[in-house]
Amino acid sequence: MAVVVRMLLSRILALIPLLLGVILFVFIVMRFAPVDPALAAFDGANATAEQLQQFRLENGLLDPLPLQYVHFVWHLVQGDFGTSVITKQPVGETIATALPLTVQLTLLGLVIALVTALVLGVTSALFRDRWPDKLIRVVTLAGVAAPAFWVALLLVQWLAVGQGLFPTSGYVSPADSFGGWLNSLTLPAVSLALPVAAQLTRVIRTSMVEELDKDYVRTARGGGLPPVVVVGRNVLRNALVTPLTVLGLRVGYLLGGAVVIETMFALPGMGQNMIQAVTDGDTAKVQGFVITIAIGFVLVNLIVDVLYLIANPRLRSHA
Repeated sequence: MAVVVRMLLSRILALIPLLLGVILFVFIVMRFAPVDPALAAFDGANATAEQLQQFRLENGLLDPLPLQYVHFVWHLVQGDFGTSVITKQPVGETIATALPLTVQLTLLGLVIALVTALVLGVTSALFRDRWPDKLIRVVTLAGVAAPAFWVALLLVQWLAVGQGLFPTSGYVSPADSFGGWLNSLTLPAVSLALPVAAQLTRVIRTSMVEELDKDYVRTARGGGLPPVVVVGRNVLRNALVTPLTVLGLRVGYLLGGAVVIETMFALPGMGQNMIQAVTDGDTAKVQGFVITIAIGFVLVNLIVDVLYLIANPRLRSHA
């Protein structure tokens, strides 16, 4: 446990410069974007040059860029993401409203991807080079090549429009109806999950095959241990170490894919709000959304690093 705590602290310290770099990148991109927050605030109409200049002065837009960056980071540390120039509301309030939906969609997609990848990956490895393995490999190859938005279009056409099993858009809160919530998020979550499941399936299959070929597996089988015990207790646990490293990156894909999927299904999450903020030229909102997603991605990878350490005793002995 002490080793895990030490590693966690070292990872957190290493993430501080990374987060500052991400914030700096977002800050610079937004400052050099062809969008004037002053014009966006006045909607480009009925604003005199004096009013625009006064707005820039009051919001620190005329300060040197290094000073603007320091002020920006200082406000972020205090949980202040700024104020929308369009709605005049704190960006943090919008994030607090939109983020739970994006987290729900991402977690549901992750669960679907993991369950699917485990079933297909283990089955493919156990039936290596036989017809189940060949079929799964073909299916996963197609899944890897299929982008999430294309999968979403097919699912909407087939299951929503064609069969009427799911709604084409909209969101129901789990507090109002769990069944309605699950129904409204199933197609978006499956659209996100299938490409990730295909990639994880191939990684799990490869890890399982490598593990099944090791001497301890042959010894256990020769000793009369049931295959279920050998695979479930030893092979699967050891084989999942490598897929854990891939999982963190795939969660980042889910977060990024949610931007497109939420827009397609009219879900009021981070993605749809970000697209609307870009359209409106609301730089404060865009900055807040991008930084929140980046922080989420970094935290997920931190959790995956810790899980990787816990799952691999050899790393704990050298940490």
